[in-house]
Amino acid sequence: MKRFIPLLLIILSLLPVLDLVRPGLPVGHDTPDHVARIANFYQSLSEGNLIPRWAGNLNWGYGHPILMFLYPLPSYVASLFHVIGFSFVDSTKLVFGVAYILSALTMYLWMSSAFGKRAGLIGALLYIFAPYRFVDLYVRGAIGEHVAFVFPPLVFYGMLGIAKNHRSKPGGVITALSMAGLLLSHNAIALMILPLIALYVVYLFTFESKHSPNYLLLTTYYLLLGFALSAFFWIPALVEGKYTLRDIVTAGEALHRFVPWTWFLYSSWNYGSGEVLSKFLCFGQWIGIVLSIMVIGKSKDQTLRIMLVGALSMLIVSLFMMTEASSGIWQRIVLLQKFQFPWRFLSLTVLASAVLGGISIPSLLRKNKHILLIAFCFLTIFSTATMWHPSGYEQRDESVYSAIFPSTTDTGESSPIWSIRAMGQRPTHLAFILSGIGTITEVFRNTTHRQYAVTAEDQLRIAENTLYFPGWKVFIDGKESQIEFQDPANRGIITYYVPAGNHVVNIYFSNTKVREVANSISIISLGLFFVWFIMMRLNYYEKL
Repeated sequence: MKRFIPLLLIILSLLPVLDLVRPGLPVGHDTPDHVARIANFYQSLSEGNLIPRWAGNLNWGYGHPILMFLYPLPSYVASLFHVIGFSFVDSTKLVFGVAYILSALTMYLWMSSAFGKRAGLIGALLYIFAPYRFVDLYVRGAIGEHVAFVFPPLVFYGMLGIAKNHRSKPGGVITALSMAGLLLSHNAIALMILPLIALYVVYLFTFESKHSPNYLLLTTYYLLLGFALSAFFWIPALVEGKYTLRDIVTAGEALHRFVPWTWFLYSSWNYGSGEVLSKFLCFGQWIGIVLSIMVIGKSKDQTLRIMLVGALSMLIVSLFMMTEASSGIWQRIVLLQKFQFPWRFLSLTVLASAVLGGISIPSLLRKNKHILLIAFCFLTIFSTATMWHPSGYEQRDESVYSAIFPSTTDTGESSPIWSIRAMGQRPTHLAFILSGIGTITEVFRNTTHRQYAVTAEDQLRIAENTLYFPGWKVFIDGKESQIEFQDPANRGIITYYVPAGNHVVNIYFSNTKVREVANSISIISLGLFFVWFIMMRLNYYEKL
């Protein structure tokens, strides 16, 4: 039976992703942009940049630092699929499909361990057959948010393993890796989940670990290890975001995107923009919510009641935060505005409703009520059947995504603060002389390195048609030269001076001190993690 339920979940979770098998790219708000980002990520990765940060072909060929701020885990996984032979489009679709199936399995893993197999089955079905999951999959094409659904249950499962057995090495490994996975999957979702992780730590400390200080120390250590493993991404993204238009472009945007309360009960399924897309909870979710209130009133199990009260509170708070009634909170807590869309809290409602239904429905439908349980599962699954399809498919040549792409692939929030939001057209020259007499001959060019042979009859001022961002450096005959990038006539473009004579100019995109420190933290943490893991395995074999 234990093996049958995961297999059943895999089969059921395949139903909504079958449309990904069809040729072409599903039409979605951000889907083409994600393919272009992945293509740029892979290009940089194939050039030897283990941590791609610069998208050389985006922004009409002027390049863009979006990869520094864009959750890298989906791009790493898609790059792996591309290496083994899949196109960029198919690699992207594979990430969507695999993440959807894995989210069902991780939810089952956690809830079955915590509340039993039936709770795990119901919780997993509610987790994947929620309307918002198909909004992310087929309407928005939100690959990072979609992938992030895999990890919260896995973090909870790892922490539960530590609580049940303080010496549980697998629990620690799972906690650290899944915490890192969450942070690398989606910035905003990770931030939303962090308070829930803290609350679950308190819950486990109180009811599972019997107030063991050792549990708190171990859990804190493994969670921090997850932060350290992913430091190469989130530290530069956090610190160097001040060099972008992020706070200007997104300022106050969230205050205009609140959701009417009635939309949670029903809003028609559609493929429209963020303001009109569906934001309702399906019948299965509402049934689980209502029944959970009954269980809270009837159950004599204190731990079960507290868990349900906590999940119900999380649901109410997440719904409230999406409505205009919460506007005062959004205005006072500026950090919330980084989420851009209040309806992103639907991610928490999906998690909360899955927990509520997963616990309460099996509690009420006990022996001799299997038919009702099957009926509920059937309703949960097939009430969303009309949502299992995109609005259409795009058939484009692969080169559209891997060549110069006519967009930044965002709304300009990742553009350098001293540049314009988007260049708007391709440059006529990769590099050109602004003043002086001479010639420029390109010797080498890739994502992060350009080399030119320059002959100057007098001092030249040269423009490299690449946006400047901290990390770009110009070397003339091996000596670093000063960069200017705030010329009003060439806003945000790298410009530099070359003295008279024959010279070799190298332009590199290198790591800043912040990136070097962040990389070092991740490398050291990864090294310590592997040493610890090997020692754990050696100790295991010695006991055999």
